Amino acid sequence: MSSPEPEVTEVLVVGGGQAGVAMSEHLTQRGIAHIVVERNRVAENWRTARWDSLVANGPAWHDRFPSMAFDGVEADEFAPKDSVADYLETYAATFCAPIRTGVTVTSVRRNEHGAGFTAATSDGFITSRYVVAATGAFQNPAIPPLVPDDAPLTQIHSSSYRNPEQLPAGGVLVVGAGSSGVQIAAELRRAGRDVTLAVGPHDRPPQRYRGRAFVWWLGTLGLWQAAAPAAGSEHVTIAVSGADGGHTVDFRDLAADGIRLVGRASGFSNGTLSFDGDLAANIERGDRNYLATLEAADAYITRNGLDLPEEPEAHVLGPLPADAVDPIRELDIADAGITSIVWATGFKSDYSWLQVDALDERGLPRHQRGVSSEPGVYFLGLPWQSSRGSTFIWGVWHDAKYLADQIEIQGSYLGYDGDGVPWNFVPKEQRSGLIA
Repeated sequence: MSSPEPEVTEVLVVGGGQAGVAMSEHLTQRGIAHIVVERNRVAENWRTARWDSLVANGPAWHDRFPSMAFDGVEADEFAPKDSVADYLETYAATFCAPIRTGVTVTSVRRNEHGAGFTAATSDGFITSRYVVAATGAFQNPAIPPLVPDDAPLTQIHSSSYRNPEQLPAGGVLVVGAGSSGVQIAAELRRAGRDVTLAVGPHDRPPQRYRGRAFVWWLGTLGLWQAAAPAAGSEHVTIAVSGADGGHTVDFRDLAADGIRLVGRASGFSNGTLSFDGDLAANIERGDRNYLATLEAADAYITRNGLDLPEEPEAHVLGPLPADAVDPIRELDIADAGITSIVWATGFKSDYSWLQVDALDERGLPRHQRGVSSEPGVYFLGLPWQSSRGSTFIWGVWHDAKYLADQIEIQGSYLGYDGDGVPWNFVPKEQRSGLIA
């Protein structure tokens, strides 16, 4: 029995999160036939790969697509995770995005005979001239191989953490000083847990300064448009929080609340956790980043003659926490009462399904602004894809627009028939697929 003929479309978009929705909108506006496949539900990670109390770290007026505001969330509030998922699902419905949920892509290969690519999916084969990998870079939890699985501890990644009641009684070590780590540590402490927080290098912008949110300051200071991280900052996390109405993270406050601070986790042996002696250096690095943002904001206000309230107290930082002055280098887990570890240590990408010449020796995308080294393959949702804002909802929308432009340009060349009328000038209703 012969295999069924593959379905044919112009563009296959793999992933139905914020990247896939944004890509679909721009392709729809251009009249380019496409299919979006998503292995779960639209924006599934916002619903089930986040803790219960998570909210967006930026205010609702900023962390959204340009043409639709959040429903039921005030502009300066921080949207709860389920509201973000509902927002993306509603947004996709406004232009009838052709998203197919519950469809897993197992492989994408270039066609040996003919143009384009063929994707093998759980729902059959799809052939397309272009493929957009819109799965982002955060597929698999990254847990450093420090503590063996058979250690007498419950170990979970932050993507599996839901609430304090999920963990067994006892103390908790949270590893990671980014947004997830500091928010989970604070929540556990509020629940009465004994909490140890391992703090690595980080930046920590002010959540709000002189009447403006940090996202506004990053915009006016041109920092969202930065095309690449500063040297040495490629893997530095950002300590910022939208929890409890949004607040600036300060590790001094966490220490004052009773959280034990340690440096980067570096090893485990015979029931003892070891840590680097870099806690003071890491906090001071965050302080420098924080103060530099305040100084740049002050200079901008003066230069532009803005009437914004002064906040001299924001520049005053207290002494380093005692844990930083006399750092803890080792903790016996039994003596410290630690029964759980939450690894807030980020994610690894997985493009094993993308079996084309678009990945480097580490399995990471080779691309320029999302245009890959394999003609016809594009990436969307990558950190620093075009700028600092690329992984945010509004940032991925702009990156998707750029990729849709590139796809349309390629289509104009392929559709040229010698009469001087390129494909992209033909009315949408007269355009036909370029593969069949």
